[in-house]
Amino acid sequence: MRGWWREFSGLVLPASCGGCGRPRTALCERCRAALLGAPARRVRPVQEPDGLPAVFAAARYEDAVRAVLLGHKERGALALAGVLGRALAGAVRAAAGPGVRGPLLLVPVPSSRRAVRARGHDATRRIALAAAGELRRGGAQARVAAVLRQRRQVADQAGLRAPQRLANLSGALMVAGGAERLLRGGQVVLVDDLMTTGASLAEATRAIRETGVGGPHTDGADGDGCLRQGIPGFSPAGAPYPRCDRGTAPRIRGVPCPVAAVVAATPESFAINRN
Repeated sequence: MRGWWREFSGLVLPASCGGCGRPRTALCERCRAALLGAPARRVRPVQEPDGLPAVFAAARYEDAVRAVLLGHKERGALALAGVLGRALAGAVRAAAGPGVRGPLLLVPVPSSRRAVRARGHDATRRIALAAAGELRRGGAQARVAAVLRQRRQVADQAGLRAPQRLANLSGALMVAGGAERLLRGGQVVLVDDLMTTGASLAEATRAIRETGVGGPHTDGADGDGCLRQGIPGFSPAGAPYPRCDRGTAPRIRGVPCPVAAVVAATPESFAINRN
């Protein structure tokens, strides 16, 4: 009922800017520029967790961008999903890089069922669906593969330091039974609304890489075992796939190591960008 009311109110009630509160617009031009005005960039948290994939972000998590994300997630401003999806689509393109001819498989990092019930909607999945639509309108093959599940309850991440977040999420995610087949034949891109410490994306990467379908796979791999070439539907022969920089977990047969895209990341993660 709550989700239905949010959908309805987002369509018929007077709007104000989700970034600055200016009346009669869902998002003013200045706040839209803060979200969409710069190309997506590679970001790294100050303390980079083991197993974190390459992450690209569309904007810094501050001021108007922070207000827009919180408005959509916590206050049910569902009309903002479209512009957030557009920002995420830009980060997905940057993360996947040129030359990917197979579909982009957007895998949302899941929230707990308790959080989804409290908010009345699944914010990350909603943004991922909007991003997939934006990518398809731009001519790319893209779909959402919501294959990750929480296998146990986790504590609220708010207020936890980076090591505590890693411990809180360690082993918490899994690929739903039989869903690994949905990850074959495309470039896996983990997606989330926000990266702070990178703990959620590192855990999501572990869950995907450790499904162990077919066991370790090294044919056509580079030095750390990640697939590079020779798989139909991906980049031309010789073009590198994204590296999995750490870990020796099994890889899904036929699935390149995932990359990640987020709408926003902390300003510090932009400041230490080391491309």
